[in-house]
Amino acid sequence: MKSLIIVISLLAMLLIAPFLIPVPDLADTVNPRTLADNDSMFAEINNIDIHYKISGEGYPLIILLHGFGASTFSWREVMEPLSEEFTVVAFDRPGFGLTYRPIGEELKGFNPYSLEGQVELTALLIQYFGFEKAILIGNSAGGLTALETALKYPDKVLGLVLVDAAIYTANADSFLFKILASTSQGRYIGPLVTRAFLGKSRDLLNLAWYDTSKLTPDILEGYEKPLKADNWDRALWELTLARKPYDYSRIPMISVPSLVITGDNDKIVPVEDSVRLAKELPLAQLSIIPYTGHLPHEESPGKFLEIVMPFLRSLATMD
Repeated sequence: MKSLIIVISLLAMLLIAPFLIPVPDLADTVNPRTLADNDSMFAEINNIDIHYKISGEGYPLIILLHGFGASTFSWREVMEPLSEEFTVVAFDRPGFGLTYRPIGEELKGFNPYSLEGQVELTALLIQYFGFEKAILIGNSAGGLTALETALKYPDKVLGLVLVDAAIYTANADSFLFKILASTSQGRYIGPLVTRAFLGKSRDLLNLAWYDTSKLTPDILEGYEKPLKADNWDRALWELTLARKPYDYSRIPMISVPSLVITGDNDKIVPVEDSVRLAKELPLAQLSIIPYTGHLPHEESPGKFLEIVMPFLRSLATMD
């Protein structure tokens, strides 16, 4: 009987203790619009205040989709060169950058953090800018959004550039995460987990870059700036909770020309994943950039543009 009482007491502690941990709102965060740059623009789509930057006036439209923990800042090295020939838009995917972060009751009806929600917003942005089609360039998790947009809206996607795309790693969650995401106790303390994870921006960038000597204080500041925006931690947790298993079997159904790019020293998405993706996409070609990590457009922008520009030009003449 005594042992049973001890077991019940321990179980009660495990169930109740997480709710005793305070999860206060972050101090010193502000409305994301107050963090805007001189060239920042905002568009309200599906009641979400989307932050974007636009450059160029050429055809076709190119939409840049950044990866996890990044923002429009990630495209700073390549956006202007691309815009010399094309209309280029980089936007902050929901949960990142300076795009508004709805939480709680605001998520009823439309969840911008889900893959479905991000695909819908991407398709609506093409329409918002007055184009029927766009070329999607997606890095890491942004590559998954680009891929799924091509599957759901094939008539809106002229081509894909998938840069170290996190396709096959989308479901690689740890046992700890699965516990956090599947229990009310875990979901309650989730924002504390995201604070701890993204609070070490330098560690994450060290993992993403091959040559970490290229990481300047300005780059670190650019990545940390969105962490001053209201609800960044809670929104990131909502995005994490919205993840679902991805059906890889549909990849061969994508019928648009695709370019798969990877750094040869990617420590986040294995090179083998990009090789596999290029094989499974029916109309894909593969390029591997040497001495480069997870972010070729940042770490090796010259080589990235050398590979991408001919592909984009060929698509522009096809349509």
